[in-house]
Amino acid sequence: QVQLVDSGGGLVQAGGSLRLSCAASGRTFSPYAMGWFRQAPGKEREVVAAITWSGGSTYYADSVKGRFTISRDNAKNTVHLQMNSLKPEDSAVYYCTCGIYRRTDLTTRHAYKYWGQGTQVTVSS
Repeated sequence: QVQLVDSGGGLVQAGGSLRLSCAASGRTFSPYAMGWFRQAPGKEREVVAAITWSGGSTYYADSVKGRFTISRDNAKNTVHLQMNSLKPEDSAVYYCTCGIYRRTDLTTRHAYKYWGQGTQVTVSS
């Protein structure tokens, strides 16, 4: 089993920044990739960013490219999402997720097995 604990959400004004963190634990923690998804009220959960654990290859949704940066610390089993130039439409619950199998498509929820509890991000206009 793998446990993921998300943190770092909060309320910020448009144009501001937040840094989300995800701490992973568990004896079997050996991910292929880690990712961040978000879900706004009435909308489906969507991918924000993903990173492969060994090679560090990254993926970003078009809506966040140039504003968000995903990174990982292999030694500490953590992944971060630095969010800059935040917009009201970025408001959502953000979920950290862990995939353990090699996948070519990291944009789908089905690529991931474990999920954090979520952290709320609210961007005011």
